[in-house]
Amino acid sequence: MTNLVCISHLRWDFVWQRPQHLLTRFAQDYTVYFVEEPIATPEIETPTLEIFPAQNAPDVTVIRLRYPSTEGQWIGHGHPDTQSTYEQLLLNFFAEKRVNITNSILWLYTPMAAPFVDALPYGTLIFDAMDQLSAFLGAPPELIAQEKELLPRANLVFTGGVSLYEAKKPFNANTYCFPSGVEVAHFAQAETKDAFERPEELAALAGPILGFFGVIDERIDLQLLSDVAQARPDWQIVMIGPVVKIDPTHLPQHPNLHYVGGRSYKDLPRYLAHFDVALLPFALNESTRYISPTKTLEYMAARKPMVSTAIHDVISLYGSVVRIADTPQTFITHVEAALQESSNARRADEDRLLAQHTWDHIATEMKALMRAQESEAV
Repeated sequence: MTNLVCISHLRWDFVWQRPQHLLTRFAQDYTVYFVEEPIATPEIETPTLEIFPAQNAPDVTVIRLRYPSTEGQWIGHGHPDTQSTYEQLLLNFFAEKRVNITNSILWLYTPMAAPFVDALPYGTLIFDAMDQLSAFLGAPPELIAQEKELLPRANLVFTGGVSLYEAKKPFNANTYCFPSGVEVAHFAQAETKDAFERPEELAALAGPILGFFGVIDERIDLQLLSDVAQARPDWQIVMIGPVVKIDPTHLPQHPNLHYVGGRSYKDLPRYLAHFDVALLPFALNESTRYISPTKTLEYMAARKPMVSTAIHDVISLYGSVVRIADTPQTFITHVEAALQESSNARRADEDRLLAQHTWDHIATEMKALMRAQESEAV
């Protein structure tokens, strides 16, 4: 099988999202290597590659560089201290294992991995722009320049949403929009509350549950959460997910606002089953200008009514089934309406959207483009 070397800013075992969904499916047709960012490891003296089967995906091989550096120091892809070392150790690894990557697919999730393009041989270069990383808190300043160089060089550019497609298309004619998808059967388990026993963290909560799952970072409208919690103390707001890049002490605190922490992808339906309304409480700022939240479809597969802030891709892709609010009071009004509505009113539109956006369908469409590109390269 053709080798696919994916270089990612995300760790495989962080949150199960777009890279994991796609690469587990590609592993049926390609030999997949997932190259993570280096990890600062003060207790070692020599840079070392750590190589192991991916969690929940034994057909994917994870590679990460452990580098003798101060713990907590950023040494991500493209860092001058680690980049050349990582490149050489990767080449050594492939040579020792007799893995020929000359005609491989080199798949990048971050422009900061652009130096690998000149260091590793490949046949097809793909950039999957799942987020506008330059807009994220703490983004390396070099990221914008790296992306400007990477975009025209890629044989294919995939984007995780309409806004990203509109931003990248002018720089590469072979740009295709693939909003993130959904495993319908997995989340459809959560359509009824009696499908799962109420998780312990929710057992004592009285009143409607307004739920969210995902990463809690600078993209979440914390003031909105606080306003809703204060205005409606009879509602229970449950936030499921890891807190990253922001100080946890800055999270608003109210008796009816609950931070559960991260939960595995496998366990999400257990919690989703008990949501009365599913939330997309995103701030409207530079970091959310290009987002296309995967969880929209996951909530949809469970037939949960949804209320979102005015995120462009949510409106353009899913506006027929998602209530959109532009103020805290409108958000509250939409939640009140969502608590009263019947899922039957949305079902036909939901069925259409879910059929268009399964991960299996997306992976199949991507593979057709990849194979066409490989054929041209031969």
